[in-house]
Amino acid sequence: MLASDSLVGLTAVEVSQFLEDLGEPGYRGKQVYRAIYSQRRFAFERMTDLPARLRERLNEVAQLDLPKVLKTQTSSDGTRKYLLGLKDHQSIESVLIPETRRNTLCISTQVGCPMDCQFCLTALMGFLRNLTAGEIVGQILFMLQEQERIGQYAPGGPSKPVNIVLMGMGEPLLNFDNVVKALILMTDPDGMGISPRRTTLSTVGLVPIILKLAKAPVVPNLAISLSATTDEVRDRLMPINRKYPIATLLDACAQFPLGTRQRITFEYVLIDGLNDTDNDARRLVRLLARLRAKVNLLPLNLGKNSFLKPSPPERVRAFWELLNSKGLPATIRRPRGADIFAACGQLHRAENTTK
Repeated sequence: MLASDSLVGLTAVEVSQFLEDLGEPGYRGKQVYRAIYSQRRFAFERMTDLPARLRERLNEVAQLDLPKVLKTQTSSDGTRKYLLGLKDHQSIESVLIPETRRNTLCISTQVGCPMDCQFCLTALMGFLRNLTAGEIVGQILFMLQEQERIGQYAPGGPSKPVNIVLMGMGEPLLNFDNVVKALILMTDPDGMGISPRRTTLSTVGLVPIILKLAKAPVVPNLAISLSATTDEVRDRLMPINRKYPIATLLDACAQFPLGTRQRITFEYVLIDGLNDTDNDARRLVRLLARLRAKVNLLPLNLGKNSFLKPSPPERVRAFWELLNSKGLPATIRRPRGADIFAACGQLHRAENTTK
């Protein structure tokens, strides 16, 4: 390992191996691992259970890199949006959504995204690169540290549960190996200790990789960005549908393992006159009838294409009522952080277009 390499993103085994390569006993690696992920000490000087000579040596040969804050915005509803800079000068977005019983951290998995969904502002960036496992978990560590700084968390651990949603910039399943490694780091009881049941991965529907995720060491909750009930409309909104049409996608969902009380979440962006009719609602009920499913309804965020408009509130309400009346659990997702560009891609775009 070179001096420029970071220990953030390494597993417990990898950190122990690194310490053993320095001639230290294996238990030192466990101490360093816990200090990073559980105690969130991001300076070797703060790891006071290590000998002074080892702390000095670690300063010479390793780093503890977290993303750097380029811009922070706080919404009137408490949502905090971060534009974070990476070592290669690329930037990503992360969002903290405070709630009464928990906090939700929305994190990115790629710089940009190649999927070109017509309702997504991140698509305007195109695809630049995958994030490393360290850059993925670094967003979480940064936001937990920020909450300690502003007094919402007690040092060393959150005072209320944290939900992690991989719904930020990028398609997580196109960065499969790094995402799975990050999930392992998030959920390790000796590290960050976040329950797998509090992690959710959202995908546009890459069928072979959904089936691969079902066999991963850590299987998160699954969310599918659906947003249409016919292939004709979904082809228009989400080009991936031409490769994996709705029937193929739902067959894969039927094979995804679920716990006793788990459901697959289907995210449905409501677009005026395109996918929001009563017939769409009835088709959605029929499509999901064989699955343990629930639906999140999201009014369209304005921004990318002027020809797409959000469904009016009364249509959103009617759609929701029809789903629930037919026995399909559905929730209208309350917009959070609209006054600070909280939708993915908006802050990055606003910052970069002003330079």
